[in-house]
Formats: sequence, C-alpha cells, structure tokens
Amino acid sequence: MIVGKRSFRLSAIAMALVVWLPHSGAGAAAPLPAAPVAAIAQPATGIAAELRTLAINAAAVIIRTPRPYDERDWLARFYVPRAYAPAWQDRGYKQASAAIALLQNAAVHGLSPSEYNADGLARQLADPALRASARFDAAMTQAMLHYLADLRVGRVRSEYHTTLPDPRLTKTDPVDQLRAALLSQRLDQAVAASEPRIPLYRRVMTTLATYRKLAEQPFTALPPLPEGVKKLEPGAPYAGVATLRARLIQLGDLSATAPAEPPASAGLYTAALADGVKHFQSRHALNDDGVIGAGTLAALNVPLSRRVRQLELGLERLRWLPDFPDGRLIAVNLPSFRLWALELGPGAKNPLIEMRVIVGAAVKTPTPLFVGSMRYVEFNPYWNVPRSIEKGEIIPKLARDPGYLGKNEMELVPVGGGGPVSVVDAATLDGLRAGQFRVRQRPGPRNALGAVKFAMPNTDNIYLHSTSAQSLFKRGRRDLSHGCIRVENPLGLAKFVFGDQPQMTPATIETLMKPAPMKTVSLKTPIPVVLFYSTAVTDREGLALFPEDVYKRDPGLEKALKVRSDAIAQVR
Repeated sequence: MIVGKRSFRLSAIAMALVVWLPHSGAGAAAPLPAAPVAAIAQPATGIAAELRTLAINAAAVIIRTPRPYDERDWLARFYVPRAYAPAWQDRGYKQASAAIALLQNAAVHGLSPSEYNADGLARQLADPALRASARFDAAMTQAMLHYLADLRVGRVRSEYHTTLPDPRLTKTDPVDQLRAALLSQRLDQAVAASEPRIPLYRRVMTTLATYRKLAEQPFTALPPLPEGVKKLEPGAPYAGVATLRARLIQLGDLSATAPAEPPASAGLYTAALADGVKHFQSRHALNDDGVIGAGTLAALNVPLSRRVRQLELGLERLRWLPDFPDGRLIAVNLPSFRLWALELGPGAKNPLIEMRVIVGAAVKTPTPLFVGSMRYVEFNPYWNVPRSIEKGEIIPKLARDPGYLGKNEMELVPVGGGGPVSVVDAATLDGLRAGQFRVRQRPGPRNALGAVKFAMPNTDNIYLHSTSAQSLFKRGRRDLSHGCIRVENPLGLAKFVFGDQPQMTPATIETLMKPAPMKTVSLKTPIPVVLFYSTAVTDREGLALFPEDVYKRDPGLEKALKVRSDAIAQVR
C-alpha cells in the first residue's frame, strides 16, 4: 500500500528535546506511551533530577510526523534502570568521543551528520561546563538512539511499514542496543548490527563512496549533438569526442588503458567510443545500441552530485526493507528492471542469479511495492485474466469479434464453477460484463504467462512468470506489463527455487516446462520475495545502475526527507 502525504508540525515543548511522534489522526494527539518515569522516586537534586525532567518532557511531546517509530519513552527507558545516572561522563569522555565520531561518519550510510547534531555535540564535548550537563548527556543518548533507529528502519515511514510498532524495532530495541554497547564499550558494533542485512546495502555503500570521490572532480557537460542530428551514429563527427571519452573513462565504462584514437579519427564518434557508450547505456536502463540520442546524452550530462544523491536515496529505501531470515530471497528492483536471487546468512555468496525483468507500465499499471512469499510454481499455467483487462480489453474485442477467444486460446469459465463455455453469444457476453464468467487462457505457446508461473499469493494478484516475447528483454526501458513480473531466465529461477528439493532435478524441471497439462508443485520452504524501488543500485559485478525514475517516486521521498530535515533545523 502506498502511504499518502502527511503534514508535519512541531510543538513548543520540542524546543527542549528533538523528539518525534507518528501522526495518529488529524487533530488528535497520539496516546502517551506507558512511561516508566512515574514508577521511580524522583531523585532529590543534581544531574539525575535534571535527566528525569528531560525524560518526562520527552514523553509528553506531541509531534505529528510519518516517522516509523514512537520514541517518546526512550529517554525514560534508558535512564530509569541506571537511576538517571549520566551515561557519557566516563573518564576522558571516551564513549562520547567514540559516539560523536560515529555520528560524524553517518554520511557513509547516506545519512546527514547534521541531523544528529554531530558537530554541535563535538563543540559541547570540548566545553568542560557543557559536557558535564544533563542536557548534553540526554542529547548524546538521543542522537545515538536516533542514529541506530534510522539505520534500522529508515528516517520516514515506508510502504512496507505503515503502522506502529515496527516489528524490527520490537525485535532489536535501540534502547537495549545502546545500553549494551555502552556496557561493552563497543558502540561501533551496535551501529553495524543496525544496518540492513540484505547484501545490496553494503554494495551500494561502496558505490556511494566511489561516486562521492568522482563528484569532487570537475564536471564538464557534453555539447549538444550537431545541428539537425537526432541520433549520433558511430563514424559521425562530434565536437564532444574528447569530453565523451574522458567521461566514459571516469565512470568506468571505457578502459583507461584504451588506446587513443588515431589522427584520422580525430573528432569522430568511433566504434571504440560506441562500445563504451553501450556499457553506459546498459547501466542506465537505456537501449544499449551505442547510438547517442536525446536520452543517452541527457544521462551522460547528469551531474555526479545528483548520482550521489540517488545513491543516498537508494540506501534509505534499502533501510525500509523488512528483516529476512537466513536462507533464500528473491529481490526485484522495479526501475532497474532487475531480479536478484540471493542467499542470506554467514558465508553466503551473492547474488546467485541476476536477470532482467519486465515490470508494470508506468502510465497505466505500475507494479506495486510489497513483500510476499513464493509458495508454489505452476508449470504450463492457465492465465486467469484480471477483471480490469477483461473490462478494458477483452470485452470490447469480443463485441467486435465473437471469435476472438478461440483465436487466442482463451475460454470463458463460470464464476460459480462448471466447465468452460465454448460458444460466445450475446447472452454469454452480457454474463461476462456482469461478472458471471471469467476469461482464462489455456496453457500453450500463446499463453501470456509462458511455460511457468511463480506464485506468491497476494491481494494485488502479482506474480512472476515466463514469457514467449523474449525480444522485449533487449529493450532498455522495460515497464511493459499489466503489473506482473516477466522474468528473462525462468529455467534458472526455477532451479533456484527448487534448490532444496532433490527430486526436482534440472532435467525434471526442463521436462515440466515443455507443453503439457498444467502441473502445480509446492515449494518445500516458501521463499520471501520483495519488490522494491530504487533509482540507484549496484549489480553483482559492482557496477552502478542508475535507471530512470519511471514511477516518479524520487520527488516524494525527497520532499519527506526535506520536511524532516527542516523540522530538526527549526527545533535547533
């Protein structure tokens, strides 16, 4: 489900502490959490009493944001077990120094150190009077709790977690994490444990570091194509040849050791440069034909600072993903039209499989984001045509051509049960319009699902399947379906999902995929499937992929993050 836009505001009491509370209904304050503050006698005087007051104030704050967690009782739960003794005043303030160093390094995760007031806390730590205060102690605790929670579930509420409490913070409580890390003096381990477990996350972190360095270099835009030229073919003259060559080498799409062009080719767009452009196009979900048109030129001219930001957004989206148990996982990134088959757990080598996919068309039928569970596979499946396609496509065609179903290996089936109807007349057509019949396509070479359907029951009726239209996988942009996911290598995916079922040998799977009556085979162990969205990811070869924002989701995420950042700045 897509979360709607929400409004944000800050209450006056939040000037004391930076705290967040999820929106709980228009104009209504969320109920206060069960605060353990009242269960302990108030300290007489001193820093403990001040810390208790700060914790009480935090529990009373009313702030409406789409945050994925309710933190109002965090300070109280952290300080109550220690009778409100300060947590960061060890000899030499070593723990505080270590924490601030971690916060100042938040950019490696695509997070902003300023949102945790890292430099402000460093200045306070350097001041003997300020670092001994209750306010500094509480601010240090709060900053680290925010950091651990943001790493764990992200900074804004996602499509995957629309209600509280988020089960990941129930399983791994940042308050418990921080308390244990301070006791063991290993704050870095708490940070590492809060990172998403999916291997893509670390790969994107590495790519982000690389692109930050690249973004520090001068960036020169490529000149426009020659006047009157809409597509630059190899062999054509181009004033931007030198800049193009440097750009391709900078991004790793052309080897730095590639020989320079001979004098006779000076000023020409050569075949060698076209090979580099093909590599670039493949990474950016463009037709990898080596021809430079408007789309390729625009992608080549995207400033690298923008690519850095896309990678930061990509890390945020990966933090949204729920925890997955050790074992197999199938992940599909919709805008890059890629599927990864993964193994989670110690010693796993990932990804095991990577392939191209086709997803829902952006204009009419975008594929939704969700997490499902693959439970069975249908070989030579029927295609049960969705009602929306029946109404929008099948019924109008049947009205014009009563023989349309027969020509396309389709049939009508009574909704209440019974055998297929072979003759379509005015009465059965009216019954189809009224929902008394449904349309299905019989197994066979013309079936839209191809030879195999990977089923993961869900309310959106989304699944993975093969297709006979293999030529479509050669396209760069592949948002072409009615919402389901078409996979390029169904045989490879079938071998992966049946990897723990010895009787399902490769030969058996290949036989089942040949034309025959439909057969359903259940998976011994259901496999999680996640459909996510990121305009910046890293493939198994370490290549950065920057597909187009086909579903136009980046602006919404940018806006939500800006609202959060502005709110923090306002409080300070």
